[in-house]
Amino acid sequence: MSFLNRLQERWKVKSHGQVLLILCVFALTGSTVVYLKRFAMPLLGDAWYADMVYYIAILPIYNVVLLIYGFLFGQGRYFWDFEKRFFSRLVSLFK
Repeated sequence: MSFLNRLQERWKVKSHGQVLLILCVFALTGSTVVYLKRFAMPLLGDAWYADMVYYIAILPIYNVVLLIYGFLFGQGRYFWDFEKRFFSRLVSLFK
């Protein structure tokens, strides 16, 4: 079974094209977050806690950017469901 077939089965999508679009959305989101770090870190300064603050602050930003790219690439439904699963797991950690 090929890599794309395994992802298609795991993510429950209909085609290899959808798998490739989903992978592109994740890649673009990650690249955007890394790009934003260039602007955020000078604002946070050189304090020892700057990275920790950045990683905590970027979590909601990452999720919003993921949804935006998902909708732009026509995979909004998949990423909306992905976000719901993610946040339900996150909330269950704190219960």
